[in-house]
Amino acid sequence: MTTPLADVAASNVTLRAFLHGLPGVDRVGADQRAAMLGTRSIKTTAKAEAIDLAIRMVDLTTLEGADTPGKVRAMCAKAVRPDPSDPTVPSVAAVCVYPDLVAQAVAALGGSGVKVASVATAFPSGRSSLEVKVADTAFAVAAGADEIDMVIDRGAFLAGDYLKVFEEIAAIKAACGRSGDKQGAHLKVILETGELATYDNVRRASWLAMLAGGDFIKTSTGKVQPAATLPVTLVMLEAVRDFLAATGRKVGVKPAGGIRTTKDAVKMLVLVNETVGEGWLDPDWFRLGASSVLNDLLMQRQKMATGRYAGPDYFTLD
Repeated sequence: MTTPLADVAASNVTLRAFLHGLPGVDRVGADQRAAMLGTRSIKTTAKAEAIDLAIRMVDLTTLEGADTPGKVRAMCAKAVRPDPSDPTVPSVAAVCVYPDLVAQAVAALGGSGVKVASVATAFPSGRSSLEVKVADTAFAVAAGADEIDMVIDRGAFLAGDYLKVFEEIAAIKAACGRSGDKQGAHLKVILETGELATYDNVRRASWLAMLAGGDFIKTSTGKVQPAATLPVTLVMLEAVRDFLAATGRKVGVKPAGGIRTTKDAVKMLVLVNETVGEGWLDPDWFRLGASSVLNDLLMQRQKMATGRYAGPDYFTLD
């Protein structure tokens, strides 16, 4: 890293030189370490704490063309009280919706402490003009979104036009700024790792997103497979750890897509603890983009409390 970080985005040449100068990822080593950490087992009290922590990290999400205000209100109610029969179950971290449904989510969640996140920037493809992406973001922020999940231009990234990707992220970060009396929204940058082909590209995209001002880096839209694999999440966690050491700025990580069971969620928590430490074991720094996992977490929690599983239709389906 011979170029000062403040100057790496001076041109596409300097940015490319910096990103391609990052240490390469040992694919075999990353796969083996992720697999090894995935075998860790936690029991009893530690497992109960892990389940509650995982629930608090969930971004409960609905991103379908058939979404309605009623569905959003129902999901918000579940976000605040995941199990209405058990008030000791914690609320989730956030509800994530399309920009046109942000206002409904804000109204439903008011005062609960659950954040409202919104996808933007022509989600999930990202195939639109910068002007449209900025307007999409500004609309969601004005409606009350606390967080924006943007997608990078994977075509530009894979073509080596890193400066275009950097400038788009920086522009969206600016659009997340203050709105009236409201503090700016946090920006989660979705890399869509399933389309990046290599772990080296995942590391480069992670650094690019952080250099451009992202507050979180996120694996996937959930629309492309593979999504949040353990090795990819490991590479991203190593990137935020190294970025903190180089800059003093802490960035969060959000794996999304393919996390369906309590076992999957706990593996992610083990990965965080062993790679970046307890400081990231907090919803402010680690999220799970996995709506389907919430019911399994609730079922496992009930099993630990009562000794028996609830039926699969005991909790609402999202």
